[in-house]
Amino acid sequence: MTIQRPSGVDFHFDIMCPYAYQTSLWIREVRDNAGIDVRWRFFSLEEINRQEGKKHPWERDWSYGWSMMRIGAYLRRQDMGLLDQWYEAAGRALHVEGRKPHRAEVAEELLAELGLDPGIVRAAIEDPTTGDEVRTEHETVVSKGGFGVPTLVFDDGQALFGPVLVDPPTGDVAVRLWDHVIGWLEFPHLYELQRPKSAADIDTIVEAFAPYLEARDWFSVQRATP
Repeated sequence: MTIQRPSGVDFHFDIMCPYAYQTSLWIREVRDNAGIDVRWRFFSLEEINRQEGKKHPWERDWSYGWSMMRIGAYLRRQDMGLLDQWYEAAGRALHVEGRKPHRAEVAEELLAELGLDPGIVRAAIEDPTTGDEVRTEHETVVSKGGFGVPTLVFDDGQALFGPVLVDPPTGDVAVRLWDHVIGWLEFPHLYELQRPKSAADIDTIVEAFAPYLEARDWFSVQRATP
C-alpha cells in the first residue's frame, strides 16, 4: 500500500502540554511549507489523568487547560484561524514566557494582545456548549485508544500519538519529518517506536520546559500508557 500525502490532519492538543506545544510549532511549519490543512482539535489531560473521586473538569467553574480550550472552541466557531492564534499565543505565554494563561485575567490579557475582546473569556465559560465541544473531541481520541497529546487523526480514521520532540524542525526538514510520520499510515499494526532518553536527554527536556514548570499551578499526573 502506497500512502499519498494527506491534505489535512486533525491535531488534538491541550494547551497545558509542553510536548504538544513543541509539536504544534512543527505542524505549523508543515502547513506553511507543504500546504496541508491543520484542523485544531481538543483533548483533556485533566480528564484522562483524573484521579478517582476528583471532579471532572466540566464539573468545575474553572479548570486550567479545559477552560483555555473552551475559549478556543468559542473562537473556532468564528474562524479556525482565531483558534490557531489563541493556541499559539497561550502556548507561547505558558511554555516560553512563563506566564499563566490558565488564569482568567491572563487569558483576558492575551486576547487583548491579539486585538480580540477580553470578554470572550466570560462568554466562553458561560456557554455550556463550549465544554460540550471539548468533551466530544476528547472522547473521539479516547474511543480510538488515545491517551495523550499530541495526537494526529487522519481522514482515513487512523490516529498517531506524536511526534514527541523538543526542538521542532523548520522548513524542508519539517516536511521531511512529516513524510516519515505519515509513512506509519502504511503499517496500521505498527504501534510503537521509541527512543530511550539518556540523562543528557532529560537535562535537555528540563531546560526546554523550565518556563512551563515555573508557571504551572498544578501537579502533573500521568497514567501509564497502554
